[in-house]
Amino acid sequence: MKRTRHQSGYVFHQGGFWYVRYYDNVMNAEGEIERQQKCRKLVAYGSQYRTKRDVRSLADELLKPINDGTHTPESTMTVADFIEKHYLPHVEQPKRVSTYRGYRNVWSRYLKTRTPIALRDFRTFDGNRLLLDIARNESLSRRTLGHIKSMLSGVFTHARRQGILNTPNPMRDVEIPKGKANSETHAYALEEVMRMLAVLPQPVKAIVAAAAFTGARKGELRGFLWENYDGEQISITQSVWRSHVGEPKTVTSKAPIPVIAPLKDFLEWHRIAAGNPATGLMFPNSLGRPLNFDELAFRVIKPAFTKAGIAWHGWHAFRRGLATNLYRLGVKDKTIQAILRHSNISLTMNIYVKSVTPDARAAMQQLESFYATNMQRSTKDSETVLQ
Repeated sequence: MKRTRHQSGYVFHQGGFWYVRYYDNVMNAEGEIERQQKCRKLVAYGSQYRTKRDVRSLADELLKPINDGTHTPESTMTVADFIEKHYLPHVEQPKRVSTYRGYRNVWSRYLKTRTPIALRDFRTFDGNRLLLDIARNESLSRRTLGHIKSMLSGVFTHARRQGILNTPNPMRDVEIPKGKANSETHAYALEEVMRMLAVLPQPVKAIVAAAAFTGARKGELRGFLWENYDGEQISITQSVWRSHVGEPKTVTSKAPIPVIAPLKDFLEWHRIAAGNPATGLMFPNSLGRPLNFDELAFRVIKPAFTKAGIAWHGWHAFRRGLATNLYRLGVKDKTIQAILRHSNISLTMNIYVKSVTPDARAAMQQLESFYATNMQRSTKDSETVLQ
């Protein structure tokens, strides 16, 4: 990097405006730093600004970040270039594949054509205007707009950590637009789950039972291993997204999940039918790879539910359903968080969760008792519907 040289700039007026001409070290398209002459408009020529002395303070203010080293040559690259060439490669390794793909989608769909401005010139005003433009033209929920703001905030945080920017994060005070209303989400009630289990064949019955009674995420369910199941609990050691096998979403996601008696029965039936394996995937496809749950829902689950008059709301509704059903049974909020292994838990909560295992088991026993009491009646109701 070339050493910064103090300069006062050449101030002049032309066409009714005052300008300042100066030199700046910038990064070119090849990533090399070169010294270029710049010219910036300062203010309109008028009664308050008639002489060079009148506008000198404005020129000094403009040149101050260059003279004191606050602005680096690297900060002249556009936000778009920085995201594509520096930020996305930076987050690719530590992030889960699905998360990284999400970042790339946000970049290509909403930011790539909207961020030609230089990093150093991007202000809070620009962040506000950017999100408002996205909200007006893309019909996104406020939650999604919040994700976009969070990603941009991470971009500028990374630029600061790299020493490219030495100014406050411009996204910090950006307001998230209202956006469209978030779509209503569904949580499967226990009564719905029992009707589902009554109409599904094996091994789909075991898969749905695992989803409903463990609250595991879809990727975690696809990565269930027989060696991680001891008849009492299932440990989460991997998560599968598309064809990628990786770590669970968070450290707390690796906590074991208690297995209630009905789920144990479904898994045992499934295990015997599969040849009593001791290791490997619980729910493989015909090639021994992780089963495609979305395809399974399309080919088997939705047709069976349509015939039985049951609505399908997706796999994550089982996770929401477990939380809701435990709450209905009077289980404590923190215990529900422990069973679902929520990622937004503080360090104190992480320590507390380790000591909540007995509570977690008791809560699942409550769920087991409720299920056993109502299963027979629900099965009869389901048979009546199918007749």
